[in-house]
Amino acid sequence: MLCAINKSGVFLTSLFILLLSTVLFGCTKANEETTPATGESEEVQNILTMAWPRDVGEMNPHVYNPTQLFAQSMVYEPLVSYQSGGELKPHLAEAWDVSEDGKVYTFQLRKDVKFSDGSDFNAEIVKKNFDTIMNNLQLHSWLGFLSKIERTDVKDENTFQITLTEPYYPTIQELAVVRPVRFLAEAGFPKDSDTSKGVEQAIGTGPWILDEHKVDEYAVYKRNDNYWGEKPKVEKIMVKVIPDTETRVLAFEKGEVDLIFGEGVISLDSFLQLQSTGKYNTSISEPVATRLLVMNTKVEQLSDERVRQALHYGFNKELMVEGISSGLEKVADRILSTNFPYTSNIEVKSIQYDVEKAKSLLDEAGWILPEGKTIREKDGQQLEVEIMYNSAETIQKVMAETLQSEWTAIGVKLNIVPLELAEQIQRFKDNNFAINFFSNYGAPYDPHTFINIVATEGFGFSEAISAYPNKDELLKQMTEVPKTTDEKERQQLYAAILSSLQDQGALVPISYLSQTAVYQKNVSDFTFPANRDEHPFTGISIK
Repeated sequence: MLCAINKSGVFLTSLFILLLSTVLFGCTKANEETTPATGESEEVQNILTMAWPRDVGEMNPHVYNPTQLFAQSMVYEPLVSYQSGGELKPHLAEAWDVSEDGKVYTFQLRKDVKFSDGSDFNAEIVKKNFDTIMNNLQLHSWLGFLSKIERTDVKDENTFQITLTEPYYPTIQELAVVRPVRFLAEAGFPKDSDTSKGVEQAIGTGPWILDEHKVDEYAVYKRNDNYWGEKPKVEKIMVKVIPDTETRVLAFEKGEVDLIFGEGVISLDSFLQLQSTGKYNTSISEPVATRLLVMNTKVEQLSDERVRQALHYGFNKELMVEGISSGLEKVADRILSTNFPYTSNIEVKSIQYDVEKAKSLLDEAGWILPEGKTIREKDGQQLEVEIMYNSAETIQKVMAETLQSEWTAIGVKLNIVPLELAEQIQRFKDNNFAINFFSNYGAPYDPHTFINIVATEGFGFSEAISAYPNKDELLKQMTEVPKTTDEKERQQLYAAILSSLQDQGALVPISYLSQTAVYQKNVSDFTFPANRDEHPFTGISIK
């Protein structure tokens, strides 16, 4: 299991990079007056223009930032694709077989696929891509199955095989992630084949080809007319780099941008304002992650389950989420939403807002409110805790202030600490926190990636559940679940793990996060990808 074999700084650093690459947009400078030298009018070209906060990056399929995930997925494809509800479907591999012992994965590759330069996609080039990834395994230790690969083999031109050192059921699911296991053509490799240092050309099998790129200003992707799958309806996608949120919205209102989508790419207020005009189309995705409160049970005030449960009873979650997000986030009753694999049949305790219940639990735990005081005490110590939040995220700030107000009513003092994201993550890793905001990684990573992280020593979660009486049993189950070859046993393990994690109160679900999109009326057939990191351009058209 990933968490069992990667408790070193390498794993935590890789995970840190993954989290930053998921939520950081960075700052770049864009020249909004610049347009690509296409030589034709946009009307003739049938171009869809999208705004994005930063440059698309170097378009290397095997590395991370600064290359943007959605852009990588336009050019490079996986063996397996992640679909709605966690269904895994054939993509560049038309079929696969897993040995009875769960160690050998044999893939039958599609025979009708070529790279955008006309070269063949086959088992040899699949192996070459795997080889360069495995030669730089330290970059990718967060992805569980890679560290378990014993060897890769070309069985014939269209048959590729992976042999693992031990069973690891999430292998197929992890093959669906946007990076690093996607495929570059031979001509894209440098002479030494080490893509960690860069690529010669961005040549993939995907529906789009990078046509023009002016760093920090724009990128233009043209349709791959020789694409093996469903061909795009628009001829080109232009990605305009506009770092400032308000400037992005202004460009959209002027008609210079057709689409803004993603998480945090448009502010809540701007989305609601544009929606209210009725001039534009807007969409909200299914949940892509859960916003959680993580309580460190090594902190004395939070070590008693009754205190943790009291805090959960002691705030009006429905009113808070609706009021702060105006309905764009939905109230979460589970730490993982039911649109992820193995999560739909899990029973958890229902906790509804109940101030009197919260007070009663605190009384039972020995935290008494002295006459004439507003903060509860026990053995001369006040019931005082700290919550840290990302200072750049307004919703976290307002939620923290709401919790502070509501918990005051039950005799709990909450101190609010704003931090830059990097410092917030570092403090969580260092176990230097009492309560922290956290969101899981979503599709196609969960539930197994979330479970791996919870079980990883030195990343906050292991310490958060340190007071659980069944912690050792939980960790054992977390080690067993990725090794299971029996679906029924796997479901039972996930049910036991996820319900126990939530019911003992260290992980409190707050709201389900979604992606948003706003697009012009002449844009149709927009759909969110099931994979949180994929591009949304499949089937989209513009009149």
